[in-house]
Amino acid sequence: MSDKHLSDVKSLRERARQHVENGAVTEGYNADREQVLRLLNESLATELVCVLRYKRHYFMANGLKASVAADEFLEHATQEAEHADKLAERIVQLGGEPEFNPDLLSKHSHAQYVAGNTLKEMVYEDLVAERIAIDSYREIIQYIGDKDPTTRRLFEEILAQEEEHADDMADILNDL
Repeated sequence: MSDKHLSDVKSLRERARQHVENGAVTEGYNADREQVLRLLNESLATELVCVLRYKRHYFMANGLKASVAADEFLEHATQEAEHADKLAERIVQLGGEPEFNPDLLSKHSHAQYVAGNTLKEMVYEDLVAERIAIDSYREIIQYIGDKDPTTRRLFEEILAQEEEHADDMADILNDL
Protein backbone atom coordinates (compact mmCIF):
# COMPACT_ATOMS: atom_id res chain seq x y z
CA MET A 1 0.00 0.00 0.00
CA SER A 2 1.22 3.52 -0.71
CA ASP A 3 1.87 6.27 1.80
CA LYS A 4 -1.72 7.42 1.44
CA HIS A 5 -3.91 6.49 4.37
CA LEU A 6 -7.56 5.68 4.55
CA SER A 7 -9.76 8.30 6.11
CA ASP A 8 -11.46 7.54 9.37
CA VAL A 9 -15.24 7.38 9.35
CA LYS A 10 -15.63 10.69 11.20
CA SER A 11 -13.54 12.53 8.57
CA LEU A 12 -15.45 10.87 5.70
CA ARG A 13 -18.74 11.96 7.22
CA GLU A 14 -17.56 15.53 7.82
CA ARG A 15 -16.20 15.92 4.29
CA ALA A 16 -19.42 14.52 2.78
CA ARG A 17 -21.38 17.34 4.43
CA GLN A 18 -19.16 20.04 2.91
CA HIS A 19 -20.12 21.34 -0.54
CA VAL A 20 -23.10 18.98 -0.73
CA GLU A 21 -24.38 21.01 -3.68
CA ASN A 22 -21.56 19.48 -5.79
CA GLY A 23 -23.32 16.09 -5.80
CA ALA A 24 -20.97 13.35 -6.97
CA VAL A 25 -17.97 15.70 -7.19
CA THR A 26 -16.33 15.38 -3.80
CA GLU A 27 -13.17 16.90 -2.35
CA GLY A 28 -11.31 13.77 -3.46
CA TYR A 29 -12.04 14.41 -7.16
CA ASN A 30 -8.57 14.99 -8.61
CA ALA A 31 -9.23 15.66 -12.29
CA ASP A 32 -9.60 19.05 -13.96
CA ARG A 33 -13.40 18.98 -13.98
CA GLU A 34 -13.81 21.65 -16.66
CA GLN A 35 -11.40 19.83 -18.98
CA VAL A 36 -13.13 16.48 -18.33
CA LEU A 37 -16.51 18.09 -19.05
CA ARG A 38 -15.13 19.51 -22.33
CA LEU A 39 -13.81 16.07 -23.33
CA LEU A 40 -17.13 14.45 -22.39
CA ASN A 41 -19.10 16.99 -24.44
CA GLU A 42 -16.78 16.57 -27.44
CA SER A 43 -17.26 12.81 -27.15
CA LEU A 44 -21.02 13.28 -26.85
CA ALA A 45 -20.93 15.30 -30.08
CA THR A 46 -18.84 12.57 -31.71
CA GLU A 47 -21.32 9.88 -30.75
CA LEU A 48 -24.33 11.90 -31.92
CA VAL A 49 -22.71 12.68 -35.28
CA CYS A 50 -21.97 8.96 -35.64
CA VAL A 51 -25.61 8.09 -34.86
CA LEU A 52 -26.75 10.41 -37.64
CA ARG A 53 -24.24 9.08 -40.16
CA TYR A 54 -25.05 5.43 -39.35
CA LYS A 55 -28.78 6.16 -39.60
CA ARG A 56 -28.32 7.74 -43.02
CA HIS A 57 -26.26 4.77 -44.14
CA TYR A 58 -28.90 2.37 -42.84
CA PHE A 59 -31.59 4.01 -44.94
CA MET A 60 -29.40 4.59 -48.00
CA ALA A 61 -27.71 1.18 -48.22
CA ASN A 62 -28.56 -0.62 -51.44
CA GLY A 63 -27.08 -3.30 -53.65
CA LEU A 64 -26.44 -7.02 -53.33
CA LYS A 65 -24.43 -6.80 -50.11
CA ALA A 66 -26.56 -4.05 -48.58
CA SER A 67 -28.61 -6.11 -46.12
CA VAL A 68 -25.61 -7.24 -44.04
CA ALA A 69 -24.18 -3.72 -44.00
CA ALA A 70 -27.56 -2.15 -43.22
CA ASP A 71 -28.05 -4.45 -40.23
CA GLU A 72 -24.64 -3.39 -38.89
CA PHE A 73 -25.37 0.29 -39.57
CA LEU A 74 -28.58 0.10 -37.54
CA GLU A 75 -26.98 -1.85 -34.69
CA HIS A 76 -24.09 0.63 -34.53
CA ALA A 77 -26.46 3.63 -34.61
CA THR A 78 -28.32 2.18 -31.62
CA GLN A 79 -25.09 1.52 -29.70
CA GLU A 80 -23.69 4.98 -30.48
CA ALA A 81 -26.94 6.48 -29.11
CA GLU A 82 -26.44 4.43 -25.92
CA HIS A 83 -22.88 5.80 -25.65
CA ALA A 84 -24.24 9.33 -26.05
CA ASP A 85 -26.76 8.75 -23.25
CA LYS A 86 -24.04 7.47 -20.90
CA LEU A 87 -21.78 10.42 -21.70
CA ALA A 88 -24.62 12.89 -21.13
CA GLU A 89 -25.45 11.22 -17.81
CA ARG A 90 -21.81 11.50 -16.69
CA ILE A 91 -21.68 15.17 -17.70
CA VAL A 92 -24.67 15.86 -15.45
CA GLN A 93 -23.12 13.83 -12.59
CA LEU A 94 -20.06 16.07 -12.80
CA GLY A 95 -22.23 19.20 -12.60
CA GLY A 96 -22.06 20.05 -16.30
CA GLU A 97 -24.61 20.43 -19.04
CA PRO A 98 -24.65 18.04 -22.00
CA GLU A 99 -24.48 19.92 -25.30
CA PHE A 100 -27.18 18.81 -27.74
CA ASN A 101 -27.31 21.97 -29.86
CA PRO A 102 -27.30 20.67 -33.47
CA ASP A 103 -25.40 23.77 -34.64
CA LEU A 104 -22.48 22.85 -32.39
CA LEU A 105 -22.39 19.06 -32.78
CA SER A 106 -20.35 18.84 -35.97
CA LYS A 107 -18.02 21.60 -34.72
CA HIS A 108 -17.24 19.72 -31.50
CA SER A 109 -17.26 16.17 -32.89
CA HIS A 110 -13.92 14.44 -33.38
CA ALA A 111 -15.38 12.45 -36.28
CA GLN A 112 -16.67 14.11 -39.42
CA TYR A 113 -20.04 13.63 -41.01
CA VAL A 114 -19.22 12.29 -44.46
CA ALA A 115 -22.31 10.85 -46.11
CA GLY A 116 -20.76 8.60 -48.75
CA ASN A 117 -22.63 7.77 -51.94
CA THR A 118 -21.91 4.10 -52.57
CA LEU A 119 -22.11 1.29 -50.05
CA LYS A 120 -18.31 1.00 -50.14
CA GLU A 121 -17.90 4.74 -49.44
CA MET A 122 -20.37 4.53 -46.55
CA VAL A 123 -18.56 1.62 -44.92
CA TYR A 124 -15.21 3.31 -45.52
CA GLU A 125 -16.35 6.56 -43.89
CA ASP A 126 -17.81 4.67 -40.92
CA LEU A 127 -14.51 2.82 -40.49
CA VAL A 128 -12.57 6.11 -40.60
CA ALA A 129 -14.93 7.61 -37.98
CA GLU A 130 -14.52 4.57 -35.73
CA ARG A 131 -10.74 4.82 -36.02
CA ILE A 132 -10.91 8.50 -35.03
CA ALA A 133 -13.09 7.64 -32.01
CA ILE A 134 -10.71 4.83 -31.01
CA ASP A 135 -7.67 7.10 -31.03
CA SER A 136 -9.39 10.01 -29.31
CA TYR A 137 -10.94 7.84 -26.59
CA ARG A 138 -7.63 6.06 -25.98
CA GLU A 139 -5.95 9.45 -25.53
CA ILE A 140 -8.73 10.59 -23.18
CA ILE A 141 -8.32 7.43 -21.10
CA GLN A 142 -4.57 8.06 -20.83
CA TYR A 143 -5.16 11.73 -19.99
CA ILE A 144 -7.65 10.92 -17.22
CA GLY A 145 -5.49 8.17 -15.75
CA ASP A 146 -6.46 7.54 -12.15
CA LYS A 147 -7.82 11.06 -11.53
CA ASP A 148 -11.42 10.11 -12.40
CA PRO A 149 -11.88 6.32 -12.42
CA THR A 150 -15.61 6.47 -13.21
CA THR A 151 -15.14 8.56 -16.35
CA ARG A 152 -12.12 6.49 -17.36
CA ARG A 153 -14.12 3.25 -17.06
CA LEU A 154 -16.94 4.76 -19.11
CA PHE A 155 -14.49 5.61 -21.89
CA GLU A 156 -12.91 2.15 -21.63
CA GLU A 157 -16.33 0.52 -22.13
CA ILE A 158 -17.12 2.75 -25.08
CA LEU A 159 -13.66 2.21 -26.56
CA ALA A 160 -14.12 -1.57 -26.50
CA GLN A 161 -17.36 -1.25 -28.45
CA GLU A 162 -15.83 1.23 -30.93
CA GLU A 163 -13.07 -1.32 -31.60
CA GLU A 164 -15.76 -3.94 -32.33
CA HIS A 165 -17.48 -1.48 -34.69
CA ALA A 166 -14.21 -0.84 -36.53
CA ASP A 167 -13.64 -4.56 -36.85
CA ASP A 168 -17.18 -5.03 -38.22
CA MET A 169 -16.70 -2.24 -40.77
CA ALA A 170 -13.29 -3.60 -41.83
CA ASP A 171 -14.82 -7.05 -42.38
CA ILE A 172 -17.66 -5.64 -44.48
CA LEU A 173 -15.25 -3.43 -46.46
CA ASN A 174 -13.11 -6.47 -47.28
CA ASP A 175 -16.20 -8.29 -48.61
CA LEU A 176 -17.24 -5.44 -50.92
